Amino acid sequence: MSLVINSPLDMHVHLRDGEMLKNVVEYTAKYFSGALIMPNLLPPITSKEQVQKYKKEILDVCINKNFEPYMTLFLKEELSFDFLNDIKEHILAVKLYPSGVTTNSQTGLASIDTEKLKGTLEAMAHFGIPLSIHGETNGFSLDREKEFMPIFEELAAKFPKLKIIMEHISSKESISTLKKFDNLYATVTVHHLLMTLDDVIGGALKPHNFCKPILKTPKDRDAIQEAVLSGDKKIMFGSDTAPHAIDKKESASGSAGVFSAPVLLQALASFFDKHNSLNKMQDFVSTNAKNIYNINPPKKEIILEKADFLVPNIISSVVPLFAGEILNYSIKQ
Repeated sequence: MSLVINSPLDMHVHLRDGEMLKNVVEYTAKYFSGALIMPNLLPPITSKEQVQKYKKEILDVCINKNFEPYMTLFLKEELSFDFLNDIKEHILAVKLYPSGVTTNSQTGLASIDTEKLKGTLEAMAHFGIPLSIHGETNGFSLDREKEFMPIFEELAAKFPKLKIIMEHISSKESISTLKKFDNLYATVTVHHLLMTLDDVIGGALKPHNFCKPILKTPKDRDAIQEAVLSGDKKIMFGSDTAPHAIDKKESASGSAGVFSAPVLLQALASFFDKHNSLNKMQDFVSTNAKNIYNINPPKKEIILEKADFLVPNIISSVVPLFAGEILNYSIKQ
């Protein structure tokens, strides 16, 4: 049994830089036609020159992969109309991080003042540049996403012509909010689709499953699954694959991030097959994103076959999601 996926897209990827970039990029570039590249490096990507330099670094290490890195800009202050006009052809989205909510977000926005951001957001709407948001507060960990919902609602209501992407949604409240506004869209990760907080702390501590937003309850996971299986055209795949070396994960202050790139399509095929919905995977991993972002990625055909795939225990000093486990779909080489 085999499944063909045309031009798969991963609309939320952390490729890092330096040696880590070289070690992990192939797991995205080989199996996806394109990916939305997150800008939270140190220092963050905030200028056209940085965008161009980072894109070149990515392309230099994935030669002959037929892969398009879609670049983003880190929002740390208001952006002028002229600045956005100058950079619009070089980016696909602007990424908003509330300060301190996740890895390398300390220079994000300390507060989200819609009046202060009005000029920036209206200019983005004018140029058709979506606003991508890590939607969490700094409250109690299980409530952070839920607490952010009023901000999504305010932004969506005040800027109806602006496309707003609710990144890596993980709660039932996010699904409810998504349905309220035509200009809200969302990405869903494999780990939030399949796992709960028990997969981090339910037995022995599993630091390689620790991420932000934190994995939540079975009811939240089930709500995410129901929304994805419904075929909602406003929901697209974004892995939030975020590699950290073992010593950064297995430490007294472990970093948040799941390295899922090597197992994404295999795990998704298993999920959709389990729910007798393989026919919905193409839209989730490609068509919806193409329509939401209005992009035409490189042509690439990935064939998945129902054959066991043993996930490696370690890949270049990074422990992948489902390390040591067997998935029942493989990518045909």
